[in-house]
Amino acid sequence: MSTTRVLIADDQVMVRQGFTVLLNAEPGIEVVGQAVDGIDAVAKVAELTPDVVLMDIRMPGVGGIEATRRIMASPAVTTKVLVLTTFDLDEYVYEALRAGASGFLLKDASAMELAHAVRVVASGEALLAPNITKRLIAEFSRMSDVPRGPVKGRSGNLTERETEVLSLIAQGLSNAEIAQRLVVAEQTVKTHVSRILVKLSLRDRTQAAIHAYETGLVRPGGY
Repeated sequence: MSTTRVLIADDQVMVRQGFTVLLNAEPGIEVVGQAVDGIDAVAKVAELTPDVVLMDIRMPGVGGIEATRRIMASPAVTTKVLVLTTFDLDEYVYEALRAGASGFLLKDASAMELAHAVRVVASGEALLAPNITKRLIAEFSRMSDVPRGPVKGRSGNLTERETEVLSLIAQGLSNAEIAQRLVVAEQTVKTHVSRILVKLSLRDRTQAAIHAYETGLVRPGGY
């Protein structure tokens, strides 16, 4: 089994040390470094190339959003960013997702939830399943000043089935749940997801979900 390498970026030493202890106790996960702020996080990612960064949003100087944006600016980057926040409706979380984060996690998450989140994000999935995440994305998409128009034109090159899959991704469904909903094989769903990302030039499922909200395919507050 391959080891998932993690970098923890947080200005609070107790948070960094606590998460390090929790994650190092999990099989298949290794904390390879710690960063004290955004600038340090960007430098450590370049140096250590971790699979996942646990990124605190609110840090002095360069915060987590800008650090995420800088890390994800390179097309060659393979590191995934998992945002850490204290509040479930942190006003900055949506912007972090738009900057390239693959999901978010509350700082009071249990060891099991933390390890699960790291594994989900490392595998290339977006951490979108919890209802709270769906609510957050919907709310901040509604508040975003990015114009939302009809899906035609921005997503018009998708097939009818791909559009349906994109809508379900935005609702927070996993590949297995989408397969069950559409009564198809999970591998078929994975193929659809891959084609959606390629056609829309999107990085991952989180970006796909945001695209669905911003183009009006899924309306905030109701699916």
